[in-house]
Amino acid sequence: MSPREKRFWSGNIAIAEGALAAGVDFYAGYPITPSSEIMEHMARELPKRGG
Repeated sequence: MSPREKRFWSGNIAIAEGALAAGVDFYAGYPITPSSEIMEHMARELPKRGG
């Protein structure tokens, strides 16, 4: 994502995307509200980025 590109995310997705942008390549989570969305996003996106 370029610095000028704008995206609208929920807080959980923003947390996950920030972690991915920082280079996180492993995530362990437990499906519990309100953080389940972070785990689901990381499970979907990490394999695409070599994690």
